[in-house]
Amino acid sequence: MIIALVAGEASGDQLGAALMEAIRAREPDARFFGIGGPLMESAGMECWWDTSELSLMGLVEVISHLPRLVRLRKQLVKRLVQLDPVIFIGIDAPDFNLGVEKRLKAKSIPVIHYVSPTVWAWRSGRVKSIARATDRVMCLFPFEPDCYRQQPVAADYTGHPMADEIPLQVDAVAAREELGVDAKNVCISLLPGSRMSEVEKLTAPMLDAAELLAHRDPDTLFLLAAANGVIHQYLESELNRYPGLNGRIFSNKSKRVMAAADVVICASGTATLEVMLVNRPMVVCYRLAGTTYRLATWFNLVKSRFFALPNILSSKALVPELLQGEVTGQRIAQEVRRWLDQPQKRADLKNQFDLLHGQLRMNAAATAADVVLQHVAMKQP
Repeated sequence: MIIALVAGEASGDQLGAALMEAIRAREPDARFFGIGGPLMESAGMECWWDTSELSLMGLVEVISHLPRLVRLRKQLVKRLVQLDPVIFIGIDAPDFNLGVEKRLKAKSIPVIHYVSPTVWAWRSGRVKSIARATDRVMCLFPFEPDCYRQQPVAADYTGHPMADEIPLQVDAVAAREELGVDAKNVCISLLPGSRMSEVEKLTAPMLDAAELLAHRDPDTLFLLAAANGVIHQYLESELNRYPGLNGRIFSNKSKRVMAAADVVICASGTATLEVMLVNRPMVVCYRLAGTTYRLATWFNLVKSRFFALPNILSSKALVPELLQGEVTGQRIAQEVRRWLDQPQKRADLKNQFDLLHGQLRMNAAATAADVVLQHVAMKQP
């Protein structure tokens, strides 16, 4: 059984690796090809290109790389048609993958899109083009299948693998011991993102906030999470501009860095879900390129009241969100202090996060694997 997959970024690499392992548990002879990262490669995928080729953010960033992406997609589709897999699974990266799926669907290759695009928040009109491009959508969140009810495409809620992976109780003391961090000090974790484009926009205001917080409590520890070696070097150079700051950088240990924290300052995106599942208070920051933000505003492309996943899942403002010009050291520090100074507010948040965590625990990889294999069986003559 030959299965093709394309994952568009680090979070897609995690989803893809878990899905591959669940499929292989059911179909030991399954073979996997396509675009993936180190986790998918370790799970046995033959990677034609690395996931980093597709890791872009925002309209402006994508447009600047458009000719290269078009060439890559053309080469990929040609190879996939020659491969003739029993199914193609596009994991996230909708602007790239849906184009691939549409072309393969026209060649009668079964296609599934894994991770519903955020049609409930951004460019809601995409549901029609998604329905034309793919046979089926596998959704990570319980409210997403409803978005497709009026469209000729199947949509399944499969749960989120991270909710299965992360235990309901995460020990902060154990996380600090593992990182070699003093358990007695107030600890603030900084997660400026997994893409360099967002890291460059968010690191300085986050460190400005850290400096302000350190003025109030000089013993405060600041832990910075680096998604890779390049980002680690960048964070190191930025941290050197704050010589009095008690800061440490950790590569590829984001969950431990979150778990060790009293409060987390993080970029919008998957990290907000991880912090919620680890059950820590957070301040969420989101900065787009100026042109991207203006275009989104002018054309009314943003449909959701919120951009942080805990707020979207609960339909209320559980955690503070800072957008564009609000992302300043002063505002971030102010929101962090509110969490530190209000223990009852933190306790209430913990209860809310526990409920949301339980809703997302669906044995997601196994559920998604079952959907994939049922779809393959349905499509076979």
